[in-house]
Amino acid sequence: MLAGGGMGAFLYTWRWEPHWLRVVRRKLPLTNLPDRLVGTRLAHLTDLHIGPRVDDSYLIDTFKRVRRYAPEIVVYTGDFTSYEANIFEHASRMFPHLPLGTRATFGVLGNHDYGPGWAHPEVAAKIAALAKAAGVDILRNESAEIEGLQIVGCDDLWADRFEPRQALAAVDPQKASLVLSHNPDTADLPGWEGHSGWILAGHTHGGECKPPFLPPPLLPVRNRIYTSGEFALSGGRRMYINRGVGYLFRVRFHVRPEVVFFELARA
Repeated sequence: MLAGGGMGAFLYTWRWEPHWLRVVRRKLPLTNLPDRLVGTRLAHLTDLHIGPRVDDSYLIDTFKRVRRYAPEIVVYTGDFTSYEANIFEHASRMFPHLPLGTRATFGVLGNHDYGPGWAHPEVAAKIAALAKAAGVDILRNESAEIEGLQIVGCDDLWADRFEPRQALAAVDPQKASLVLSHNPDTADLPGWEGHSGWILAGHTHGGECKPPFLPPPLLPVRNRIYTSGEFALSGGRRMYINRGVGYLFRVRFHVRPEVVFFELARA
């Protein structure tokens, strides 16, 4: 009996939950949001980890599912890939399947997009170029604007490329803004002067495995409260940490993968 239960839990953690995608729907209230963007659907995907471990078929099914909702804006918060010897060929096959927004698509890079040891900017440059060719505008400590909404993209912390002041330099505080930053620990670092809105992040995978009602034992962040979901921050900021689509190892327990569909609203 105990052996059977243990085997059942193992099979669930390995075979079922890693691909049991959760679709989250919630409001995203933004200060100074133009009336024409109220009700706009923004899809947030992160941590796809295209590479040697995550099943391509699962990712493509997820991309098709997102595409059926026809979101006007799609954002990606890093770790498009997990490095392998043929990662560029693999990404070239998979990136054309990435869901795009009907109005705009933006993304930032994560640590895994920088190759082994997060130390290869040439790998990151190639991944960014492949994403751009597929229709994703990769923001690297810079900002862009879509119909009065400023999208700010911060480059990766672990790759030593995070420069928030540079990313926010051109932002107009009288307009609505939203920041994409792969690693939630960036929210605790200096350089956020002038931004009092939302940050969308990933990186943690929610811990991948956690006991019910307890925090996950393993998290790749210094600030251990940053698991997944919404967090209130200093300076009036708020952050949403997405659990991600993929995984580093094919195990998830009580931490289902997710895609988040935000409905933009005026704060």
